[in-house]
Amino acid sequence: MLVLPFILCLLSAVQSVTATLTYSNLQTHVDVLNLEFSFNPVKPSYWTGYGHHRRIACALSPDGKSIYVAYLDASETDVHVQEVDSSTFLAIGSTVTVSGCKEAGGLVAHSDGFALLTNEPMPSGTANAPPSDTPVPVLYRYTNGAQSWKTFLGGPDVHPKDVLAASPDLNGDLVYSSESGLYGAYFVITDYTSGHFGDSIQYVADNGTLVIIAGATGDWGCSHNTGIAFEAADQPPYASICAEDQGAIWLNTLTQSMTNNGVKISNENTTNGGSGEPMGGMSGSYSALAQFGDTTKYIFAWVSRGAMDLTANTWMGGGYTHSLNRTNNRNVAIALFSDKYTMVDSQATSQVGAEDGDSQVNWVAKGSADCFNAHAATFDTENALVTWEQIDNPTCEYIAMGCCGQFSGTYFQQVDSSGKKIGQPLMSMDVYVAGDMVTMSDGRICWPYINMDWDLSGPVDEGSGPTTTKMSFACMNSNA
Repeated sequence: MLVLPFILCLLSAVQSVTATLTYSNLQTHVDVLNLEFSFNPVKPSYWTGYGHHRRIACALSPDGKSIYVAYLDASETDVHVQEVDSSTFLAIGSTVTVSGCKEAGGLVAHSDGFALLTNEPMPSGTANAPPSDTPVPVLYRYTNGAQSWKTFLGGPDVHPKDVLAASPDLNGDLVYSSESGLYGAYFVITDYTSGHFGDSIQYVADNGTLVIIAGATGDWGCSHNTGIAFEAADQPPYASICAEDQGAIWLNTLTQSMTNNGVKISNENTTNGGSGEPMGGMSGSYSALAQFGDTTKYIFAWVSRGAMDLTANTWMGGGYTHSLNRTNNRNVAIALFSDKYTMVDSQATSQVGAEDGDSQVNWVAKGSADCFNAHAATFDTENALVTWEQIDNPTCEYIAMGCCGQFSGTYFQQVDSSGKKIGQPLMSMDVYVAGDMVTMSDGRICWPYINMDWDLSGPVDEGSGPTTTKMSFACMNSNA
């Protein structure tokens, strides 16, 4: 039975298809995986300190038989990677510990092991290393449980003429293309000589060699990036999206930056370096951009307060704008792309004086509730799942940050490749999306989460709260 709260994000379009996801489509495997190490599933967000899910990196092996999950130790040092049977979600073999790491920032599964994007301090004595053991991004490859190679993606020896990059908070993602034989890593960085924040896109070959690719590698892209979406393609550049601090979300596959020859997906109010946590905020930036099967098409999901009353961004110049929020709460939006460079619908306007800066947005959920933690994954070449969490009666005191209140459910909405909603959303009070969503060989979409009471009433402290040694999984079947 579909249960809806009295106040929820109202549907914003007439349904052309009436099939609705029901609880029979949602399968849960509660506390099925016993963890060898403790995990703290909650992370405080930037600025507000409100609780966010601490990311559980998750990836499916090429043969579809195994899922790998990576999680940060409760001590907040060491990342643990566990192989899991994709049918039973029980552990296969022993946990592999990657010592000294600070976050599980992205994971790729292979038939013989995994690759992990993480961050860690440089070795003691490294010349021009970041101060105070500030971690830098690094990519590990493990084969049959043993380290094959390790490649730093920041620090003094990576693009030193442009920026000395560290990642005290590794907000980003890791993808891999078997066609190109290249890993792509997109992550937030800080220049540890100036303190400015930006982002970086780096490519690494199968043998661990850092590869500099003109028109694909990006050493310093979107300023004070508050959200990343990244997905593989047959050849670099891989599909990429960023949320910057000047007023927009960009499809920046072509530019690897925030220049206005990119595709402007959305106008967003940006204040104090924030833009409403459009791709999840701290521990976010995963499963926001997904490819429809083996096609060139992509879907992107984010949350937004809308945009109105556009003014000129005189600091950036022509083609850049500031906007005011249309709503105090956040709603859920999607955008479709015919390929990694091209948005299906119109771009967001850059017309100074425009009262309406969000007319192009395809709203999946729109109303008075606050919607957050949006993700998208695809069932096949024509159908996708969009999911978000919700607070029906939110307190939103920060203009460009998150909200707080009583959690009122996780929502799951099926859409097709044209962006049309299929039926109404399914709501669950005890299933969350706390890790990467993967498409199984049978077409189900599965993801990890922690079975817990989700308290969103106010700020949390780093390292506080109960830890767990249990992990759950959920899977959704399509109604198509």
